Amino acid sequence: MWNLPPADTVLHLLSWVALAAQAMTAALAAGRRSMDWAGVCMLGCITALGGGTIRDVLLGHYPLLWVQSPSYLALTAVAAFLAIPIARMVHRLSGAFLVLDAIGLVVFTMAGCDVAWQMDDSLPIVIVAGMITGCAGGVLRDILCNDVPLLFRSELYASVSVVTGLFYATAFGLKLTDEIWTVLTFVLGLSFRLLAIRFKWEMPKFVFSGEEH
Repeated sequence: MWNLPPADTVLHLLSWVALAAQAMTAALAAGRRSMDWAGVCMLGCITALGGGTIRDVLLGHYPLLWVQSPSYLALTAVAAFLAIPIARMVHRLSGAFLVLDAIGLVVFTMAGCDVAWQMDDSLPIVIVAGMITGCAGGVLRDILCNDVPLLFRSELYASVSVVTGLFYATAFGLKLTDEIWTVLTFVLGLSFRLLAIRFKWEMPKFVFSGEEH
């Protein structure tokens, strides 16, 4: 498989930002469902850490991230809690929600690819690991809030994760430094997701009514 560069400082910092961002999306979603503060913090932790947990279980990668570093668990809980007063000042919650979710999707995809690469997995597994890490937490959030997951709605979502993962896995062939390479991947993935939302780019739909004509 193509080589991936080692984990770098930029990706590590972006991961902290993404954890906080995903926890905040959970807080906003919980607010729409009138959850109590404990529910907000719990949903934040599940959303931010759920994708990585599922990936690690499937790949046999132990210990789990939040078990090895409880600070991640604390970060997500605090971020979700702090989003409660901030949410009251945000007039366009849907826009903030989508931007924060896009940040989490892209950064978690890169982080998932990096973990699979460090385990010497093949390129397809690296891409799938990135997609699971990027998408699963948001799916868990939406299911627990009784919403249709963003993954299954009209705009491109899983496709953004796949494209981000592919770029992340192949761009090292351009001989860029780790920092430049990571920033480019982040900008590409985030721009792709936000443009898909703005212009309503969609995958072809399968429509079957079961009625004979």
